[in-house]
Amino acid sequence: MTAPVASAIGLGGNVGDAAGILRQAADAIAALPQTRLLRLSRLYRTPAWGIEQQPDFVNAVALVETTLAPRELLDALLAIERRFGRDRALEQRWGPRTLDLDVLLYGAQVIDEPGLQLPHPRLHLRAFALAPLLEVAPDADIPGFGPARNAASAMDMSNIHPL
Repeated sequence: MTAPVASAIGLGGNVGDAAGILRQAADAIAALPQTRLLRLSRLYRTPAWGIEQQPDFVNAVALVETTLAPRELLDALLAIERRFGRDRALEQRWGPRTLDLDVLLYGAQVIDEPGLQLPHPRLHLRAFALAPLLEVAPDADIPGFGPARNAASAMDMSNIHPL
């Protein structure tokens, strides 16, 4: 049997009842096979990133233990997104979405494959992901970048507000 790996999953959305959708998505993550939800951060209201002319996002991070392989975990998360109405093929990159689920960290693994990059390639640049990550995993380390708290301390967090 494979040992469980602690993984951080980013949750976000800004279409419809984003807070309600994130809570339901967290329940769906907790129900994944071979996966145990350890902690869920508070929900945070954050400004849009990338394309800024859109509604604010609601973001959170789920810390899980899983024996699913990284690609299996990602596939399961993409299936949850589809259940909540997301069709990545039809949307604009960094645009509005009902639900966005990203594997931010999978233990200390570094993976660079088509469709799967770990750690998440922009995690160290995103206050909206770092604030909830540090809430559930204060000692999180971003492979290749160092402590998440160091990345967070270098950015403005004044526009990240718990709900």
